[in-house]
Amino acid sequence: MWARQGSLFGMAEPAVDVEFANVERTALDDASWVEFAGGWLDGADAVFDELVSSLPLRQRTDIKMYDRLVDEPRLSAWWRAGRGTPEPLPVLATIRSLLSGRYGEEFDSIGFNLYRDGADSVAWHGDRHRHVVTDPVVAIVSVGAERPLRLRPRGGGVSRSWRLGHGDLFVMGGACQHDWEHTVPKVRHAEPRMSITFRNA
Repeated sequence: MWARQGSLFGMAEPAVDVEFANVERTALDDASWVEFAGGWLDGADAVFDELVSSLPLRQRTDIKMYDRLVDEPRLSAWWRAGRGTPEPLPVLATIRSLLSGRYGEEFDSIGFNLYRDGADSVAWHGDRHRHVVTDPVVAIVSVGAERPLRLRPRGGGVSRSWRLGHGDLFVMGGACQHDWEHTVPKVRHAEPRMSITFRNA
């Protein structure tokens, strides 16, 4: 188990802001946008603990990166609709339904990425399903400690940064996956964080 310091309200019974009352939208350019809602999920620490203890998290190996094979610097797990198993926690079913209603997407998969410490990361990228879905909406709920998530124009440029954790909601939409890249960079020190990512795969 990884050391983690919870937030003041993080162990409350999981619940979400069904009205999306505190969502703020930022236009990245004429075609791309992000939305952010701090603390959108109450009880985020309890969700983190339950998912870490119950998910089949594993480290993928033999990942091709820059013409060499490496171990993926994080742990991951997936859930997909249509496989006959419910979401790992009931609150995730609620979240999936709410997000589908708000964004007009049938979110049918959930990806879980556990960043165990500051050495775990994900390189600059756009989600791969942009190759089969035009302007996909990608929604992330972050539980555990805060970590920076950065976005920049595809191929390089000035980046923007958000600190995500403790139940924050972060949504990327429009042409964001086509025209922008995002990363969770390595940092000197960080407590564990999990991103819970909802997609229409």
